[in-house]
Amino acid sequence: MTEHVFPDDFVWGSATAAYQIEGAAREDGRGPSIWDTYSHTLGRTLNGDTGDVAADHYHRWQEDLGHIADLGLDAYRFSISWPRVQPGGSGQFNRAGLDFYSRLVDGLLERGVRPVATMYHWDLPQELEDAGGWAVRDTALRFQEYAAGIVEALGDRVHTWTTFNEPWCSAYLGYASGVHAPGRTEPAAALAAVHHLNLAHGLAGRVVRELAPAAQLSVTLNLHVIRPASDSAADLDAVRRIDALANRAFLGPMLQGAYPADLLADTAAVTDWSFVRDGDESTIAVPLDVLGVNYYSSTLVRAWDGLSPRSDADGHGKSAASAWVAADGVEFLPQPGPYTAMGWNIDPDAFTELLLRLHREYPGQPLMITENGAAFDDVVSADGTIADDRRIDYLHRHIGAVAQARAGGADVRGYFLWSLLDNFEWGYGYDRRFGIIRVDYDTQVRTWKQSAHWYRRLIATGRLG
Repeated sequence: MTEHVFPDDFVWGSATAAYQIEGAAREDGRGPSIWDTYSHTLGRTLNGDTGDVAADHYHRWQEDLGHIADLGLDAYRFSISWPRVQPGGSGQFNRAGLDFYSRLVDGLLERGVRPVATMYHWDLPQELEDAGGWAVRDTALRFQEYAAGIVEALGDRVHTWTTFNEPWCSAYLGYASGVHAPGRTEPAAALAAVHHLNLAHGLAGRVVRELAPAAQLSVTLNLHVIRPASDSAADLDAVRRIDALANRAFLGPMLQGAYPADLLADTAAVTDWSFVRDGDESTIAVPLDVLGVNYYSSTLVRAWDGLSPRSDADGHGKSAASAWVAADGVEFLPQPGPYTAMGWNIDPDAFTELLLRLHREYPGQPLMITENGAAFDDVVSADGTIADDRRIDYLHRHIGAVAQARAGGADVRGYFLWSLLDNFEWGYGYDRRFGIIRVDYDTQVRTWKQSAHWYRRLIATGRLG
């Protein structure tokens, strides 16, 4: 087996998200988010689970910082709950909420861990959704104000500001397929949300540049590796169409200052994109210190013949409505295993392929792996140990894929494992476990899985054997 040696300045981290771990949903002035509303709506989440308590990180943050320090993490990526620090999404900020994140940041710095703060990981204040959500321009302007408030409060201590986590999910799963909050199935609104999320990124990024010029600026995208079922012209065009929706709708304006022409043409029957105003695309293209990349699995597509039952195995949850706006002529095919507990195929080669594509198409743009990991059905043995060998194998193979991409020239500067803790896995509730640290949701006891011990050794040595 090839040994990969990572340099001393390679950043090893782990990641979480506020609604998935914090709990304390109604404490210390926190307002409701779209995920509070969604998870409390009958039939939206598995078993009716909610994030009301989650992993109780709001009360157990010091214990969790101890685990972060014991793992030897160089950096910790967390998200700030917008409704915790600004309950209605506009107007006055909540001092108790800001103080919580201030203590968290200080605690990380005291332990020699770089704070990486994500401004938005899907928990839009419900008041803003009631006013139209990401489908309306005003939400982007409110996000700019929110960004200014949190950067003013924390900007002198946060190492890296990440504007958004996976805006693809917020736009398409939230407003087109409805399998994520706010649960709308409105294709035109989804494309408007794409733009307003992009615009909010640019506006917030410029806030960081102005108020915290020493900080690093990032965004995190869940970029898709899309392969054709055949080399036919129709299947290759299916790849092109999905790539425009999944990847270039964000990479285009963020890194090149323009939406792809084929995206606008493909979706012309849904919207005329008149919500894009003069100057918006240049605003969106704020220079990034690092592009965050989330990767879990790959995608297989072909042109639908219009007659046979249409396959929709895209891995993003079942719905009568499609996340793929104006792509009714494309079908998503099941792929051979093995699979994770999410039903996602395991394909580390596609990870290398993605990173090398980014290196090729955006030369000079540094990259950071901001999420990669796997959910499996962990078993607690009689002696309390959790031998999650499949997760270790997944991590080993995917970190090896990162090493291969680096060897091919990709400027990948670090790796954040998803996730530090078992947590509320959105529509899947507490049934799927991604953490390298197990959370007993009845007692909130944390237990290191064998993958945590494995990751600690990797961080300590920088050697992947």
